[in-house]
Amino acid sequence: MLITGHSAVTAMNRSDIYVERLNVQPVAARSVEIVERKGLGHPDYMADAVAEAVSVALCKEYIQRFGSILHHNVDKVLIVGGQSRPKFGGGEVLAPIYVLVAGRATTEVRTERGDTETVPIGTLVLKAVRSWIKGNFRYLDPDIHVIIDYKIGKGSADLVSIFERRKEIPGANDTSLGVGFAPLSETEKLVLEVERYLNSAELKRELPMVGEDIKVMGIRRGSTIELTIAAGMVSRHINSKDDYFYAKEEVKKRVENLSARVVEDKDVNVYVNTGDDPDAKNESGLYLVVTGTSAEHGDDGATGRGNRANGLITPMRPMSMEATAGKNPVNHVGKIYNVLARMIAEKIVQETEVEEAYVELISQIGRPINDPLIAHVGLVAKEEVYNTARKYVEPILSEYLKNITKLQSEFIEERLQLF
Repeated sequence: MLITGHSAVTAMNRSDIYVERLNVQPVAARSVEIVERKGLGHPDYMADAVAEAVSVALCKEYIQRFGSILHHNVDKVLIVGGQSRPKFGGGEVLAPIYVLVAGRATTEVRTERGDTETVPIGTLVLKAVRSWIKGNFRYLDPDIHVIIDYKIGKGSADLVSIFERRKEIPGANDTSLGVGFAPLSETEKLVLEVERYLNSAELKRELPMVGEDIKVMGIRRGSTIELTIAAGMVSRHINSKDDYFYAKEEVKKRVENLSARVVEDKDVNVYVNTGDDPDAKNESGLYLVVTGTSAEHGDDGATGRGNRANGLITPMRPMSMEATAGKNPVNHVGKIYNVLARMIAEKIVQETEVEEAYVELISQIGRPINDPLIAHVGLVAKEEVYNTARKYVEPILSEYLKNITKLQSEFIEERLQLF
């Protein structure tokens, strides 16, 4: 989607835009391809989602109270696993999951009258985390199974100063890197679609025993794709070893059916819960969970350790190590540039005939966010296609950068994929 509209500030200098033809094979043409996705109930995904839920809650509160998003970064969330005892047909949580939200936020604002207004950070954090858990898990109760804590550094702001700066393009809060690419390969699309399907409302209705903690590892060797899936099975819906292995087989069959619709001319082999003990006599040795997530029993998570901004972990593509979740959407380029780079790459692929587009945006602390220090675009294409396509790059870059502040509302309304 191209962001339309105009900003009063000029886009970046042409001398800071570098476009080149990359003399490499497209990922889909290489002998081996590796891609991973950590799903909804994985502790690392949970940490990202909690961080972003808190950031969105703060943004909405700041706008309601003061008319502007104030400074905050809550991108340091830690999930500490609890303890549980799954049992066929039941099970219990013995020790709760511990969630720690850390970062910094504006907690006090000096008003035009000279008063100081305090923002109820603690209440906002607790409400946001509980709400996200309730909205995404069927059996994880945030009031019983989770301890929610926060360590957020206090900050203050002057409302008069905020209004004076409101019409300016924000300066980057960091010197950082945003990376995006397009299009996704068949393998990448498949891994993304498999996790989304296994965590869909449709699948949960048909196979309620499949928990939210899904991880998919995809490896393509030539024309064969191997999917290794970890899927925690909810013990209350599993009454026996036979039930468990039936559920595994159903997941395998359904993923195979989905793969046939997503992938062409490739064999797909599906493996589910390969760590199980086939000779298990009881619950021991099987991947059973009580609440739907492995965080209930010792599996920990942290913001930024999971999926990149396109929803995948792609070691064979350029990636930024920045966490997108929990960062403020006003001037934190670790969030904004990773999303924007992906959007620019997708637009280039839509408008041209290149095989792949790679975009890197590098910020410099204090520099306006619509004026990166460098924008690098690498195109994988035949020379004649490249010579035509490169003419489209600068106008596309300029248009997206010129309208970069319009992304704020997209972030707040949670319409952009971040992990």
